[in-house]
Amino acid sequence: MAPTLQTVVRRASLGLRVLAGERYLDRQVRWVAVSELEDPTPFLEGGELVLTTGMRMTADAAAPYVARLAEGGAAGLGFGVGIGHDEVPGALVEAASAADFPLVEVPRQTAFIAVGKVVSELLAAEQYDEISRAFAAQGRLTRAALRPEGTRAVVDRLAREIAGWAALLDEGGQIVHATAGARAEALADELARLRAPGAPASLALSTPAEHVVVHPLGGARRIRGLFAVGRSSPFTPVAHTIVNAAASLLTLALEQGQRHLAAERRVRTAVLDLLLAGRPEAAAGVLERLGECPPTGQIAVVAAAGDTAAVLDAVEPSVFAAEYGDQVVVLVPWQEGERVAETLGRLGPVGVGCASDAASSAAGLDQARRALAAARRGPARVVRFAELAGQGVLSLLDPEAASGFASALLAPLADYGSRADLITSLRAYLAENGHWDAAAQRLGVHRHTLRYRMRRVAELLGRDLDDPATRAELWIALSVPSS
Repeated sequence: MAPTLQTVVRRASLGLRVLAGERYLDRQVRWVAVSELEDPTPFLEGGELVLTTGMRMTADAAAPYVARLAEGGAAGLGFGVGIGHDEVPGALVEAASAADFPLVEVPRQTAFIAVGKVVSELLAAEQYDEISRAFAAQGRLTRAALRPEGTRAVVDRLAREIAGWAALLDEGGQIVHATAGARAEALADELARLRAPGAPASLALSTPAEHVVVHPLGGARRIRGLFAVGRSSPFTPVAHTIVNAAASLLTLALEQGQRHLAAERRVRTAVLDLLLAGRPEAAAGVLERLGECPPTGQIAVVAAAGDTAAVLDAVEPSVFAAEYGDQVVVLVPWQEGERVAETLGRLGPVGVGCASDAASSAAGLDQARRALAAARRGPARVVRFAELAGQGVLSLLDPEAASGFASALLAPLADYGSRADLITSLRAYLAENGHWDAAAQRLGVHRHTLRYRMRRVAELLGRDLDDPATRAELWIALSVPSS
C-alpha cells in the first residue's frame, strides 16, 4: 500500500504545511510529479502529489487549475514558495478549500527532489513490508500444509491470512472443505468454465460486496480440484501472492496424494495377482504392510466395468479393490457384496461371483466376469452369477470367445459361393431335431432338396450331423449374436 499524504506531511525534514483539504490527507501518494504546466493532467496516471512553483499561475487560473487536478485523480498539490511567489496565492488557497483538495506549502529550503526521495523511500519501505508479510504468510501456510489435516489446514489458514473465506473443491466441483461464509456453490458456472478445455489459468470476479479468485489445481494434464477464495475488499498484491502460494501448496499436496494413491493401487493389483495364483499367505503379507487384510470367510467377488478411476473412487477405503485389466475387482465379505454391487452398478455394468474364501478368488472372479459379460449385454446393470442359470448356456460363455468360435465353425458355409441358404437350412434342420419333413415344410422346399443341402453341409464342415455333440456345437454357433 502506498504512503498517504499525512505520512509525507509528517516528515519534519520537509517542513510541509497543510493549507487546505485536511480531511483528505488519507489519500495515497503513488508518485511525485513536478510540473509548471497550466494543465499537467494529460501526463498523470492518478495518485500523484503534484509539485509546482506557480510560475504561470494567475489568480483567475487558480480555480480551474485545482478543478483539473481533482478531476485527474491527483492526490494533492504542493506549492513551492520563495521562487515565483513569496507565499501561496490566496486565490489558490481559496480554490483548494472550496474543492476540499489537499494543498501543502513547500518551503524555499526544501527542494522538490527531496520530497520525491521521501515518497520513493516510503514506497520502497511499503513494498519491503508487503514482501515481508507475504513471506511470513507463506511460512505459516507451509507449516499448515505439514499438519495432519494437510489441505484442510491450508484452506483454514488462508482464510485467516486474507481476512475472508476459502473453499477446496474436487474436480467435479463438489466442496471438499470450506471455511465459514464460503459461497462456492454460487460459482457453478465459473467453475465449469475452468474445467472446460482451453480454460483460463484462473478467474477473478468482483461485485460491490465481494471479490473472488478461483484457481484450478493440478498438473498440466489434468485438473485435480478447484480452489476459491473471497473477501469483501479487493485483493492487494500481497493477498494475490498469498493466494498463489496456497494454490501451489494445494496443487503439490493433491499431486503427491495422487501419486501415493496410484502406488497403493498398483500394490493392490499385485495382491490380487497373488490371490488368483493361489498364494493367499503372500497376499496377506503384502496387505499387512498397508495396514489392511484380505476379507475372511465366504466372500463376494465383484467385477465392475466403466471409468476405472471413478469406480475405484466409489469404493470405500476399507474395502479391497484392485484394477484388473480394464475392470475393477472388489473382494468383500459376502454379506456386503450386494451393497457394493449396487453402488458400483450406478457407474457401469457389474458382475457378482462367490468364493468360499480369499484363496478361492480365482473361481469367484471367473464367475464375476461371466456375470459381467451378461451385464454388458443388458438390460440389467448388476448380474449375479447364480442368475445365469435361467438365461441359457450362452450366458455362461465369454462373448468374444463364443463369437470367434461361431465364426470359425460356420465359415465354410458362409463362404460357399452365393448359397447362403445352407446356414438357413441348417438352422431349420436343427430346430426340428432332424425331422426332414418338418424342416422342409418350414423352409418351403422339398425334403430331397433339404437332404441334398445337409449332405453338402456335412461335407463342407467335415462333421457328422447325426452326432449329438456336433448338433449341439452347431446350434450354439448359430445362436451366438453376430458382432
